[in-house]
Amino acid sequence: MLTGKQKRYLRSQAHHLNPIFQVGKGGVNDHLIRHIQEALEVRELIKVTILNTVPDDRDEVARELAEGAGAELVQLIGKIVILYKESKDHKTIELP
Repeated sequence: MLTGKQKRYLRSQAHHLNPIFQVGKGGVNDHLIRHIQEALEVRELIKVTILNTVPDDRDEVARELAEGAGAELVQLIGKIVILYKESKDHKTIELP
């Protein structure tokens, strides 16, 4: 579980990032989760866009993404989700 200070730090690190995944009308599926897990292992911190065509609630989609990928939900603001997971092999982010 991340502290408030750690979340603030991660939000500042994610500010310049562009979203690399989109959740569309198909919603959250195993294929998307697998790709997010792979990206988190390499990058540690990613942004995901939730499109307007998603039938589910954005909070629920963000929670499903975080749980499925085994990641921490740093922030959900509007339609952007920020996820963090510490990498085993490519650790670059040092949390305060």
